[in-house]
Amino acid sequence: MSKRTWQYALKVIVALSLFVSVLSGCGAPNVKDTYPLESVSGSGNSTSYVYRAAGKTVPEVAEELKEQRTPEQMSPQSNERMFLVYSDEWYHLQQDPAKKEDTLIEVDSKKYVEQNYSSSFLKGYLTATVLDALFDSLRGSGSYRGYSSRDVYRPSQGQYRAPTVQEKKAIPPITVERKGSVTRRGKGSDSTVGSGGSLFDRGSSSSSPSRGSISRDQGSDGSSIFGSPRKSYSKPKTRSGSGKISRRSRR
Repeated sequence: MSKRTWQYALKVIVALSLFVSVLSGCGAPNVKDTYPLESVSGSGNSTSYVYRAAGKTVPEVAEELKEQRTPEQMSPQSNERMFLVYSDEWYHLQQDPAKKEDTLIEVDSKKYVEQNYSSSFLKGYLTATVLDALFDSLRGSGSYRGYSSRDVYRPSQGQYRAPTVQEKKAIPPITVERKGSVTRRGKGSDSTVGSGGSLFDRGSSSSSPSRGSISRDQGSDGSSIFGSPRKSYSKPKTRSGSGKISRRSRR
């Protein structure tokens, strides 16, 4: 193998290794393919899925998830309860009160946390700075404290139930609530339809709604490309006349 070929092969190997490392860092921790699904709750973008890690402590599971994907925030190590916070979901690890050698892995969507958890309870595990950054303003005012204590601190939104066979096979992904806008080009300036459904002109100090229009391209002859096709032929001329039919006589 020549020196140039060896250098090219080395570059390809390095590029592939970097690509794999990026993909592994972007993916979510693999829970649904590793542990059995115990319970489900909620719907839409407010969901909670509970898995069971048999024979594993809370710190062991936390370290396992951290190695798969580094969280934005992780609570201090504890044998009873830990939180791993990601941008789109929360992992609440809890020691099973009925079976202390097992760990319950509760995967909550961000919306589920806002609707059900107590803000004062969360501040006991996570810093206020992180909570404010994730929620803008923490609206959590419920009394929920996790699946392991659901009989005492019930969730205000949704109710836990045993998963169906279909849910165990194909678990829907955690949904994220996002907002977007649609921009329309009008005369003079652009106008934008926001997530609230109202229309405002960009660069204008007025917040009164404006109207957009749809223009159609025209050809050089003034006809619209979306209109009726232009006829390229003239109407044939007709004329009336008179005639007679004669019948030949037999000889």
